Amino acid sequence: MALFFTLVAALAIFWLTWTYLKSKGKPRPSPPGPRGLPIVGILPFLRPDLHSYFAELARSYGPVVKIQLGSKLGFLVSSPSAAREVLKDQDIIFANRDVPTVVKVLMGGRDIVWNPYGPEWRMLRKVCVIKMLGNATLDKTYELRRREVRQTVSYLYGKAGSPVNVGEQAFSTVMNVVTNMLWGGTVEGQASARLGAEFRQGISEITELLGVPNISDFFPVLAPLDLQGVMKRMKKPMDKLNAIFENIIEQRLEESGSSSASAMEFKDFVQFLLQLKDEEDCKPPLTMDLIKALILDMVVGASDTSSNSIEFTMAEIINKPEVMIKAQQELDEVVGKDNLVEESHIHKLSYLLAIMKESLRLHPVLPLLVPHCPSEPCTVGGYHIPKGSRVFINAWAIHRDPSIWENPLEFNPSRFLYSQCDFSGSDFSYFPFGSGRRNCAGIPMAERMVLHLIATLLHSFDWKVPHGNKLDISEKFGIVLKLKSPLIAIPTPRLSDPTLYE
Repeated sequence: MALFFTLVAALAIFWLTWTYLKSKGKPRPSPPGPRGLPIVGILPFLRPDLHSYFAELARSYGPVVKIQLGSKLGFLVSSPSAAREVLKDQDIIFANRDVPTVVKVLMGGRDIVWNPYGPEWRMLRKVCVIKMLGNATLDKTYELRRREVRQTVSYLYGKAGSPVNVGEQAFSTVMNVVTNMLWGGTVEGQASARLGAEFRQGISEITELLGVPNISDFFPVLAPLDLQGVMKRMKKPMDKLNAIFENIIEQRLEESGSSSASAMEFKDFVQFLLQLKDEEDCKPPLTMDLIKALILDMVVGASDTSSNSIEFTMAEIINKPEVMIKAQQELDEVVGKDNLVEESHIHKLSYLLAIMKESLRLHPVLPLLVPHCPSEPCTVGGYHIPKGSRVFINAWAIHRDPSIWENPLEFNPSRFLYSQCDFSGSDFSYFPFGSGRRNCAGIPMAERMVLHLIATLLHSFDWKVPHGNKLDISEKFGIVLKLKSPLIAIPTPRLSDPTLYE
């Protein structure tokens, strides 16, 4: 009898092993997707509103969709479960980027956004997250941010009763905040206004070119020809920004050469990075090129993303007066009408945080995140994903999925008042800053900067659109999501003491 049971057990183990190996060796099917044309695939059918078009494809074909983009194979991921497989379960496999051709002009693609996953990227990430954008370092630079926000309040007070381009003002404020944190506004020989104008122009050109559909990306064999001249056009603003970076770095090196290490107090990020560069334990080494790449990340990454998020949020608030009233009541209780908002107030403003979360749900800054690229063949949603393909994760579609969110198209901050959702990306129904090891490194700074500025704008002023104007909250797709029509609104002072606006 014992021999019989042993034989049955052995046969069962053999059968299970054979079944497992057979299923493992069986090729996984490719995901469904639209049929394209020979050679060009679906390129002729793409629409300018790519995030919305991809969402329609997902509704027709399912949560994982295959698309042929010229000679490049792409996949659309549009459900929380499939996003989890990419960003958590197989995080390391998908830790690389599918780098656009034009990015090679941006510091050779060695910045923290596009750098391949490996020791150099991990070093840059550690510098950003732990040392450069950690709470201790951000605390040291608070006065720089506070000064710019106060100057914005003063400027808007002078424009009281007149229409203001909210997006332009948000961009200017954020840009001044970022450049002040980078080099403290103390660079000699560079007029602050001129320097800011050069940066705004350069960054505008860079972000525009990053969003241009480039034939070199769809047919890499043609990349050396630069048929659309995108590489050539990118070189001009990058040369301009490079010259500014090099001038700033040179001055910081002269300052450090004339001062003892002990006398050098923390002044700004550039000085901090140069000191870190000389530390022997920095492995791999933090080179001058990598320092410039990190500066570029700070400037490009923070300016457009934060300012557009602020503009969307203000548009949604103005469009719903009851939300503005409730937010201002909270601000009056926490801050008071005889004071201005400080960053120390932010953690007490639960409704304002809910407003920011809801705005980023409806209008995630990077609607398709940054495309991922698997380093080896893998499976997502039961489908085969080849090595080297381009994987788009449609956060915009997931954030508006009616099976996940009640009344998903309605701007309703209250849905986040008792929600456990945060910006960490741990919930794959809500991840406006991405998830996994390649999520946004600047989340702490974005929370501080965006919340502080929105709180200040709402606390210091009432807002309305000019008489006869209709507020348009429709979107314009790009590498960064923007309002299709600029938000023009009129500020009216609401604080009791006029000296607060000085």
